[in-house]
Amino acid sequence: MNPFIKSLAVCVLAAASTFLYAQAPAEAPSQTPVSIPQPPEVAAKAWLLLDVTSGQLLASKNPDAPVEPASLTKLMTAYLAFDALKSKKISLTQTLSVSERAWKMIGSRMFIDPKMQVPVEDLIKGMIVQSGNDATVALAEGVGGTVEHFVQMMNDQAKALGMKNTGYKNPEGLTEAGHTTTAADLATLATRLMRDFPEYIHYYSIKKYHYPGTPASNDTNRNPLLHRDPTVDGLKTGHTAAAGYCLVATAKRDFPNLQGRRLLSVVLGASSDSVRANESQKLLNWGFIAYEDLKLFDAGQPVVTLKVWKGATSELKLGRNQPIVVSVPAGTTNQVKTEINRPEPLVAPFKKGQPVATLKITLGDQTLSESPLMALEPVEEAGFLGRAWDAMRLWIK
Repeated sequence: MNPFIKSLAVCVLAAASTFLYAQAPAEAPSQTPVSIPQPPEVAAKAWLLLDVTSGQLLASKNPDAPVEPASLTKLMTAYLAFDALKSKKISLTQTLSVSERAWKMIGSRMFIDPKMQVPVEDLIKGMIVQSGNDATVALAEGVGGTVEHFVQMMNDQAKALGMKNTGYKNPEGLTEAGHTTTAADLATLATRLMRDFPEYIHYYSIKKYHYPGTPASNDTNRNPLLHRDPTVDGLKTGHTAAAGYCLVATAKRDFPNLQGRRLLSVVLGASSDSVRANESQKLLNWGFIAYEDLKLFDAGQPVVTLKVWKGATSELKLGRNQPIVVSVPAGTTNQVKTEINRPEPLVAPFKKGQPVATLKITLGDQTLSESPLMALEPVEEAGFLGRAWDAMRLWIK
């Protein structure tokens, strides 16, 4: 036989055997059944528990049901006030006047009046700690010019945050037709509030506040968990006859495998102040015990390094600019598996931060998360010779 033909035949047979081997069905690995923890009974119309650290919803009931937010509305008012502070449209020491409209607000108040010029920081404390409707309106007018324009800003911001089932009619939360939200939207708002403005979140942990020259009878933060659980550091209560008793609460606890794990509970429509506090505490305690967080990769840590064609460098490191953490039932961290889905071949150029692949994290037959992996560093195109060489290699491959 011609030597060339013989060599070609050997290569073809080798390639065929490799193909057949690759296509042979592998025996499916046995999977240990994963038992999903059952949440406690919660005495509320709607509720949820979110692991803020991993971004996973741990449990919920009626998370998308429309509800009245009452003073939880002030979370959005705070978001816009904090945004104005961050963009330097206002400052903490700047004073704002108190309009007749703010002075005459009904419901909870910090008791400011039109004779006062109140610093922005004190209005923020009055809105958060005392749940002052007067402070809230004064802030809305100071940031938006008018209450009506501020309400439009609230609705625009809700859309920008993805709060698809929320409509605002006022900045303070008094009952008004069309003024509704959901537990899921409130969780989105609270999470973004903490993430976007960490420098201002400490106001939610203030236990007492009193503005000079006003009555001191309403100076205690209405979030009772601040006074009973040292790991709770926010956020806000709400109550009207139509909304019932509501509480968005968050706690951060340290664990040997992960420092600073944070949970967020949303409890809406409870029957009393004590019930909303007890149910929120029950949810937070259950979440910290029933689930544990597993950090798979640090922020900026390469998850995988892949071969790049036609690039100035031959490798591309993929990862995320925040830690990759998953929540799993306690005792199952050793069963977590990862899978990377990516296009092939990877051809330069790549910009830093460009989504390139997807990281899928599973536990048993359950998908915990699927998140994009980004280029941690840019990869420029190679020169003409480098591109030509890789083009030929790709053609052969």
